[in-house]
Parts: sequence; structure tokens; C-alpha cells
Amino acid sequence: MTERVCDEDARIERLLGAQDRAAELFAAVEDRGIVKPGALDSEASAAVTDLAANLFGVERHWHKRIVRSGPNTLQPYHENPPDRIMTDDDIVFADFGPVFDGWEGDFGRTWVIGNDPVKLRLRDDLSDVFDAGKRFFEDHEDLTAEEMYVEVVRLATERGWAFGNYHSGHLVGEFPHQNFEGERLESLMASGNAKPLRRDDPSGLVGHWILEVHLVDRDRQIGGFYEDLLTIPSRPR
Repeated sequence: MTERVCDEDARIERLLGAQDRAAELFAAVEDRGIVKPGALDSEASAAVTDLAANLFGVERHWHKRIVRSGPNTLQPYHENPPDRIMTDDDIVFADFGPVFDGWEGDFGRTWVIGNDPVKLRLRDDLSDVFDAGKRFFEDHEDLTAEEMYVEVVRLATERGWAFGNYHSGHLVGEFPHQNFEGERLESLMASGNAKPLRRDDPSGLVGHWILEVHLVDRDRQIGGFYEDLLTIPSRPR
């Protein structure tokens, strides 16, 4: 385990660095055509894992590695849908948590194979909802975790989508964050968590959060996913 970092500027830089490398990893996934018709979800997941190891020396991922396509995109993180072959008119998302030099990256993005206008709109709305959610966080100093979740669900509904999970994000930090106790309510943006987002984490350091956006259309059997850092201003990408 790496030595614990307590200087807040250094922590922010490490977290941003992990997210930057996760963004590079996902850009490489697209450049190398890993998401393509005929690929199994499991094959794509294994290819992303190998790519992370080859490009960045990643040996650990702090949560299970997810690639989901078609109807599987309706399922939130804790579910384990059956493996599936991607088609030439598909929607696909990936959710990975690579550990870079002892710091957790947590990154999710969605791709559309083909030109279906509804799937393309869903993909584009993911980043719009994320950006609107981040502005809401920045504009409300005393925001609670529950209020953040309610707002993200509202933003999804406003655009004609359902929200696909019971929470919209979680604490993130130095690996391993065992002090966060997994999916304990206090570490999630979810109904019932009335604690403020701007507070120390269970380790006694400034709490930093990941915002997750999972938009779904259950009638069409499609969904999309997007996640990135909420509590730290993003660097241009």
C-alpha cells in the first residue's frame, strides 16, 4: 500500500491524475475498436483490462470491470446480466475502476454502434445530465447526498429518461478505501442519506465524490452510463 497522503492539494492532484489516465484508457478503447459488432461483452471487458495493464501498468481494479451492451445496459452495477454479443445497431457502456499508483480512478462512458437517433440522443444526454449535476453541486454549498440524488433523477426525467440505479455516486479516494465500508448508505448519494456532501470522509480527510449518471428507456430496452469526479473541477480534455 502507498503512504497515505494528507495534503489536500496533493490528494486533488492524485485524484485528477487517476481520472486523466482513465480518460486516456477509454479513448484508447475507442481508437482500437474494442467495442464492435460481434464482440462479447466479456471479451471487451477482458480487452480493456489488458489495455490498462499494457498502457499504464494497472495491476488492480478496485471494483468489478463492466462492459454491457443492448438490454444489459438497463442493469445497474450490482447486477450480473448474462454475456451478450454486440450487434451492428447497439449501445454499449463500460464502467472501470483502475488503480493508478495507489489512487482510484472511476470512469464510465457510453458508445453507440450505428446511427440510431434515440441511442445517440441517450449517449449525448448522459454528459449533459452530468454537467448539469455538477453545476447544481457547485451552486449549492450545503447540499446533502440525498438532495444530489433527487436532482440527478429530476434531470433524467426532464429529458425523458428513467434513472437506472438507487444511487447516483459514491465517495472515492486512495486505494483501498476500506474505511468507506463498501456500499454503506453514508458513502452513497441516495435517498435516506441526509449527510452533506461537503464533509470529511471516514478517514478524516476531505470527502471527494464520483457522480454516476445511468439513464434508461425500459420500453426500448436501452440504457447508458457516465461517471466522473464531481467535487473537483475537471481539467480540459
